[in-house]
Order: sequence, then structure tokens, then C-alpha cells
Amino acid sequence: MKAKLAVLAAKAAALAAGAAGGKSSSMPGAVALRICPNLIEVLSKQVRKGIIVTCGTNGKTTTNNLMCSALEGKGYKVVCNKLGANMINGVATAFALAAGSDGRIDADYAAIEIDEASAPKVFKYMRPDVMVITNLFRDQLDRYGEIDITADLLKSAIEMVPKLTLVLNGDDPLCAQFGVKENRKSVFYGISEQVLPQTDDTKEGRFCPVCGAQMWFDYYHYSQLGKYECPKCAFKRPRIDVEVKNVDLGTPMRFTINNKPMVLNYKGFYNIYNMIAVYAGLSALGEDTNDFQNLLKGYKPQIGRMEEIVLCGKPVILNLAKNPAGFNQAIQTVLTDKRKKDIIIAINDNANDGRDVSWLWDVDFELVADEYMNTLTCTGKRLYDIALRFKYSDVKVDEITSDMKSAIEKAIKTDSEVCYVLVNYSAMYTTEDIMLELKKKYGGA
Repeated sequence: MKAKLAVLAAKAAALAAGAAGGKSSSMPGAVALRICPNLIEVLSKQVRKGIIVTCGTNGKTTTNNLMCSALEGKGYKVVCNKLGANMINGVATAFALAAGSDGRIDADYAAIEIDEASAPKVFKYMRPDVMVITNLFRDQLDRYGEIDITADLLKSAIEMVPKLTLVLNGDDPLCAQFGVKENRKSVFYGISEQVLPQTDDTKEGRFCPVCGAQMWFDYYHYSQLGKYECPKCAFKRPRIDVEVKNVDLGTPMRFTINNKPMVLNYKGFYNIYNMIAVYAGLSALGEDTNDFQNLLKGYKPQIGRMEEIVLCGKPVILNLAKNPAGFNQAIQTVLTDKRKKDIIIAINDNANDGRDVSWLWDVDFELVADEYMNTLTCTGKRLYDIALRFKYSDVKVDEITSDMKSAIEKAIKTDSEVCYVLVNYSAMYTTEDIMLELKKKYGGA
């Protein structure tokens, strides 16, 4: 009875939030859990075939939602927190809103994104069958602390589910360690060739997670992702089960997964990792992957993941980047575009961004000023911090403004061919709203 009342209360709260213009991603779950604290346990046990969860610093929303699309494409009914609300209230919202008014779930699978720090709290009530860990990078120091704290939180969550199968990024030693230390059934995925120039990127996980020695890299893709080996102990890149080779970063991107050719119609080398995480996850669930290429053809990026809106005939591309690894990869993606471009960067320091913005000094912002950059604008609550960072990189900033709408309007009226808007988390939705408002004003696609 409590579960039924909690579901009804969550649905009422979602309707009220929707009427007020909200996205109803966490608040309904918070209401439901006050009525039935074990609601996630009650509802998740009703999922028929399996539960797959996705954790990791970068890429988990894209990976989780693509997983949901893949399963739905096979005809399954799936519970999913698609808006990316990944703490316990958001997970409760996903289950409550998927339930009927009788408090019952009709679902074959659940594909749930979970914040790393929240994983032990959620696993107290839910026992997933498969857990994908995409990567571990330094992120929100004032909330998570250093990476080893995040790793310990994930380890404690893994220990709570004895039969859990792990799907791990084998190119990331900080992910691969879970398969070595926890003695669990593990599926490793990775990119088994050098693809990118070997620049002096920040390798946050360059020290062996087993013995602490500095590891050797044959090559790396970005940050600590690559082919590694510890010179002091036996720890090294594991045998890769889901392997990418033959990477072509043109438009569209092309590569092979276990020798099967794939074509990906949107930008960002890091998106290959998201794709193979899903492929590996499906394999771990026992699902067929022969139709995976068809999924790639139809999939569209999530909000703020190289999301393109055409304004006044000019593509404006919005991308979320919330930590050094993410921003460096966003910058590399921008650099592959040889069109004349305007660049807008917005940095906020709201609670869900992390108050500490010292990470800006670990981003390779000096690379932004290539020969194709037309104008550079800094905005957001910490506009002066990012402008100062560019000053120390000897990169000229054309405008510093708190008005994102004005910045985009100016950019679409220049003689450049494309505009990139790189934002951290809390600036993403407001920026998309502005772009959609301008689309109505000026027209676009």
C-alpha cells in the first residue's frame, strides 16, 4: 500500500512540476521516498530480465541512454532515468513514473545511470545484474575529493552485490583495477591502437592502482586512457573482450568493433568509448549485437552532447564539458573542425557544478586559439576566472559578458561558418533554452 501511495504521489508531483515548467527529474522521487523509503527495492524487483547500471565520471548519460535505446530497439520495455538525474531521488523518480497507478512495474529491463557517490546508497535497495564503469577522472574536488575516494565508493558498492558482472573500460587503469581486485566476472572494452597525437595531456591515473608505481604507456588516447603496464608489479592493460580498431576520425567516424565495421554520424573521439561500452553491456546481458550498426544510424546525441541547432543558417553546437578530461576532449573535437568558428565558453560554480573551479588550470585552453578561431567569448558566473585563464595562456578574449543570449546572437551574425558553445553542467539547460528561443526568433533547424 505504501508503494502504491508513493507512486501516486510521485506522479502528482511530476504533473505539478510540469505545469510549473520543471523537468521533474528528482523531486517526484524525493516525495515518493518520504512515503515509502524502500520504493526502489519494491519496484526494481519487478523488472523481469535484468538491471544494468552505468557509473563513471564522463559519458554515463550518453552511454546509459544509448543502452536504453538499444534495448527498446529490440522491443523491450525499459525503465530509464533519461534526464540524467542519477542520485537516489532521481533513480526513485525513474521507477515511480514508470509504474502504473497500481504500483506495479511492467518492464523487461532497467537501464539506470548512477552517480558514483550515490552507488552505495542505491545498491542498498537495488541489486543490478551488470555495472558499466566508463572512466574515472578528477571531478568536483569539493564534492568527491581525489579519484581514490571515488574508487573506494565504487568498490564498496560492488561489494554489496556478489553476483554483479562488471563492464569496464580496459584502457583506464582506474576502471580496470575493479576487475583485478574484486575477482568478479568482467568484460573489458577498449581501443587497441594509437589514434591521437601523443600530446602532454594530464594523466590523472598514471600511478599503478595496485602498487603505486608510475606506469609505462605504449600510447594513450587522453588523460590516463591507453595501453599501460606497471614496471613494478603484474598490473597492466587487460585482455580486451570488446575491441575497437581501424579508427577514422573523419565525418562520419568509422571504426570496427571486434572486426565488425561501424559508422558514427557525430563528432567526438570520446563517443567511440560510449558506443563500445554499450556494445559490451549488451553482450554482458546476453543480448545479440549483430544489429548494433543500425542503432548507431538512428541514435541522436543527448542535450548538450555536441547538440547542433542552426540559427540564421549557421550551426551552433552546444557541448557539455565539466572537468579537465572532458574539456580537453571537447577542445580536440573543436580543433578537428577546420571551418572558421566563434567559440563561447561558459563556466558556473553552482552546487551541481562544484564550487571549486581550480580545475580550469588543468585544461589545455591555449590550444583553442588555432588559425580557424574567429572570436572568443567568456561568460557564466565565473566568467572572469575563465578569462584570466586565457590571459595566462596568451589567448585573446574578444568579449566578457554575463549575457549568454547576447553572446550567441553576436556569434550568429559574424562571418564565421560555425559557433561552438562549451559549457559546464548548470549552464547546459539554460543555454539550450536560449538557443531554442533564438531559433523561434530567427528561424532555423
